[in-house]
Amino acid sequence: MVNHSKEVQAKLMKGLLDLVVLQFLSSQPMHGYQIITKIRKTFGVYFGPSTIYPLLGLLEKKGYVKSEWNMNSERPRKVYKLTTDGQSLLNFTEDSLNFICHKIGSPGMPRGGLMEEPSSPTALRPLLKKIEEHGPLV
Repeated sequence: MVNHSKEVQAKLMKGLLDLVVLQFLSSQPMHGYQIITKIRKTFGVYFGPSTIYPLLGLLEKKGYVKSEWNMNSERPRKVYKLTTDGQSLLNFTEDSLNFICHKIGSPGMPRGGLMEEPSSPTALRPLLKKIEEHGPLV
């Protein structure tokens, strides 16, 4: 069972990796290796440079993060910062994820689960609309 839970955690982390990176960058600018290390220390899951740097590049291309070279350390490092658009996306994604988790944990959840049409507008609708318009976050 322990092996199975590690597998589930790793799968969830991979699916939420962009959210995790944006969350880390919301507290302070970081370079790629700092992000890799913080993910490993926080979640016990290792994502290497071949995963993190392309993700950072994609987040930058979409305008969610911006980078600049820090030449003040012993070796130059590209440091990533969260943009205003990135903060907005992070807030929206966190709200949507909280909504989903709340719905999953709610007693008396409809038989059709989350896919049953709700009677009032929810945070899930804007998320689905945004995904339809722009595709997945990354």
